[in-house]
Amino acid sequence: FPVVFILLPNTRKETKMKVAIFSTLLAVASAFAPSPLKTAESSTQLNALFKSKLTYVPCISLKDLPKPGSATSGVAGGLAICVAVDPKGSVYALGDKCPPVNQPLSFGKVNSDGTIQDPVLGTKFSLKTGEVIQWCPDGIGKLLGGLFDPIGVPTYPVRQKGGNVEVQVDVNAKAN
Repeated sequence: FPVVFILLPNTRKETKMKVAIFSTLLAVASAFAPSPLKTAESSTQLNALFKSKLTYVPCISLKDLPKPGSATSGVAGGLAICVAVDPKGSVYALGDKCPPVNQPLSFGKVNSDGTIQDPVLGTKFSLKTGEVIQWCPDGIGKLLGGLFDPIGVPTYPVRQKGGNVEVQVDVNAKAN
């Protein structure tokens, strides 16, 4: 920002005013200046305290498994998990935080086309890959979704063991 000073006779009151104006201009300029990246606080695998450890952990009991065409929520290794059952009976595990505003994906509708649909914004995610199939297609979703880049949800391997549905997660992810 160009700074222009008007030269006036230097009375004490005028000097205080010039300092106040200069300080205000400096504050406005610094508010829009780029801030340096803090790479030392990165949470990448390179800075991890604990090595990644993929393990199957119980998520929900088999008696809580939803009927075909629906989903429920569970927790595995401290992570919120959406357990979805497609209309044919196949079981899938996905992250339960639905972008862009993190509402539970487990409240969504499981469709016969291999997708689960966000109940609020209408985004469809692939049950197999978590990739976005259709991003915020209409209504408030179109308005809000237009502010964000499409992003999918994580998927996790799932198996039945004993009386539980188990999901493979990194049990050290929360500790890092």
